[in-house]
Amino acid sequence: MRKVAAQPNGRAAVPRKDREDKMASKARAAFDESRKDVDRLLEIHGLIGGPDKGRRYQLGVLNKSAIVLISAIWEAYCEDIASEAIEHIVAESPKSSALSKEIRKAVAKELKDDKNELAVWNIADDGWRSVLRSRLKTMQEKRAWSLNTPKAAQIRASFANALGIDDITAEWRWEKMSSAQAQKKLDTYITLRGEIAHRGSVKECYKWQVQDFLNHVDRLVGKTGKVVNKHVKAMTGKKLW
Repeated sequence: MRKVAAQPNGRAAVPRKDREDKMASKARAAFDESRKDVDRLLEIHGLIGGPDKGRRYQLGVLNKSAIVLISAIWEAYCEDIASEAIEHIVAESPKSSALSKEIRKAVAKELKDDKNELAVWNIADDGWRSVLRSRLKTMQEKRAWSLNTPKAAQIRASFANALGIDDITAEWRWEKMSSAQAQKKLDTYITLRGEIAHRGSVKECYKWQVQDFLNHVDRLVGKTGKVVNKHVKAMTGKKLW
């Protein structure tokens, strides 16, 4: 993988054009707050670095911890932005017909499959708002998009199911990075995270990988937020932020 230059404070440099507005969603604010822990791990890395083998082993542990943490805050962001978007849709959509066709089709199918023959009446009048909230809670409880493995395919399916966004990964692209490349890179690091957390088979993990993963996820957060913002505005007439 290509190494990415870091800023003096240890953060991977991210061009402004690829970043979501810092005054954006609550999910973005939570992500930025959580990534401070990764920055702190990188600072500690610099403090204890040196030629001693024992120290190098400690650095490897720090790097592995950072990879696991980055995966966790990426997972949390995806859950948070979807929840925030649904709450916005419920609060701001003037009527159920304003919802995207994909959401209406998903809800209709679920109500049709419901063993309770009267379930369809739950969406009468303004009942659809409660249905959307309940549906979100059910998805979370079933871990339908509480992502233990937040790879591209799972992210794509989760946003399609929760918000009716056909392919959120299609917008994961920027200069010298296609959507396919961005997805593959994310999956590579999430796989690494799994090997660290579950198998303990990773012998070496480097600081440049931490910086590269953090830089990549930071871009994905910005791209994902913009897609969600545009999507909810189309339904409600109001941006998420």
